[in-house]
Amino acid sequence: MMMTTFYQPEGALLDTAENKAAVATAQSLLQAQATGRILEARATMCDSSHNLWVNLPCMRGIIPREEGAVGIAEGELRDIALIARVGKPVSFCVLRIETDENGEPVAVLSRRMVQEQCMERYLAHLQPGDVIDARVTHLEPFGAFVDIGCGIVSMVPIDTISVSRISHPSDRFTVGQCVRVIIKAVQGKRICLSHKELLGTWEENAALFHVGETTCGIVRSVEKYGVFIELMPNLAGLAELRQPVRPGQRTSVYIKALIPEKLKVKLILVDVCEDVATPDPIRYFYNDSHIDRWVYTPENSGKHIETVFDGTM
Repeated sequence: MMMTTFYQPEGALLDTAENKAAVATAQSLLQAQATGRILEARATMCDSSHNLWVNLPCMRGIIPREEGAVGIAEGELRDIALIARVGKPVSFCVLRIETDENGEPVAVLSRRMVQEQCMERYLAHLQPGDVIDARVTHLEPFGAFVDIGCGIVSMVPIDTISVSRISHPSDRFTVGQCVRVIIKAVQGKRICLSHKELLGTWEENAALFHVGETTCGIVRSVEKYGVFIELMPNLAGLAELRQPVRPGQRTSVYIKALIPEKLKVKLILVDVCEDVATPDPIRYFYNDSHIDRWVYTPENSGKHIETVFDGTM
């Protein structure tokens, strides 16, 4: 497999010293053209013909519409995908340097070619269970869309984001956030992703808390029989509903009991904070590059929850 450092989510190269040097002069751009080097700059405009323009330190750069992304020329991707890149980093390689009608140099660039390379040399070699870096691009009620390399986007369904249930991916992620994801299956060009398996088992999460402690939590759902309060993305407990609360509120809770065989965390709701919770930094319990099987439940539990990364959905 090619080194993943060549095919990172857009924005990873933008502020590196190597990238800054490569876009600094016409000579360095020509050298990048000769070697096929992947560069990055920030898109500043999408014109009426849906060409993307970038401002390079030495000259203007244009990514013609057909070179803007894989699928644009074929009609498989709508032009909104290009419009949405304005103000954001874009990956590209240099096709040539031309002179415009005013005699000024213009670098003609291709984002499509970079994405084709990424698909052929990197994404095509990924296997179920591989753990890769990604960047959140946008959030929908049904899932989080993430850039898995050079602007190529895949989705993390909402039910695979964490064990603790959330009402919207914005409860867990923010746009632009760097995350890690797992390849769950590869179906042709479609890459299916998961995330919750990186957030720890029940026991790993429960080990961070002790009976008798008072800690913070986030209300995730309010039921007739109680309120579910999340302590960690993969650990939630139930408290009696003693005062009005609503999903998303931060609370203080007393930990009454941790019962691994029943996967239960018994809580007492102490107080409700005024602020609505914003996503906390993600804590990953698994930091290797591949996982074959993940078991969430303890051995003595009456339930068995696991994920096997065998390519099936």
